[in-house]
Amino acid sequence: MAKNPFQFIQEVRTETAKVTWPTWKEVWITTIMVMIMVTLAAIFFLLTDQFLGWLVSMVLEIGR
Repeated sequence: MAKNPFQFIQEVRTETAKVTWPTWKEVWITTIMVMIMVTLAAIFFLLTDQFLGWLVSMVLEIGR
């Protein structure tokens, strides 16, 4: 079921024209929200890692 490449390109352009592109304001707000969530996740995992490391060292000290 091979298609003509030019027909395919025309169909892609037609479908691309139907896309609703975000505004710059929407892009910036979304970017800022992602950065905030990444920062919060990084802090959470840092604190969790520190706590678990402390917990493991306490358990290993008991074994001495």
